[in-house]
Amino acid sequence: MNNIKVYTTKTCPYCVMVTDLLKEKEVEFKEINVQSDPAIMQELVEKTGQMGVPQTNINGQWVLGFDPNKIESLLK
Repeated sequence: MNNIKVYTTKTCPYCVMVTDLLKEKEVEFKEINVQSDPAIMQELVEKTGQMGVPQTNINGQWVLGFDPNKIESLLK
């Protein structure tokens, strides 16, 4: 079973592309909107050193931005 979290904002087209890809693959994931919770955004910056979204955590591995090849390679 995959443990997937996608960190997004409402205005990010690449965030939509990541969530659409996961839905297309019929993979369960949790979407976390960092726009509505600055504390979560701060945690994300501390973990990854990156301010941008989307950031996807798949089973403990980070994927920054929209990288379908990396996302698919990390899915079990």
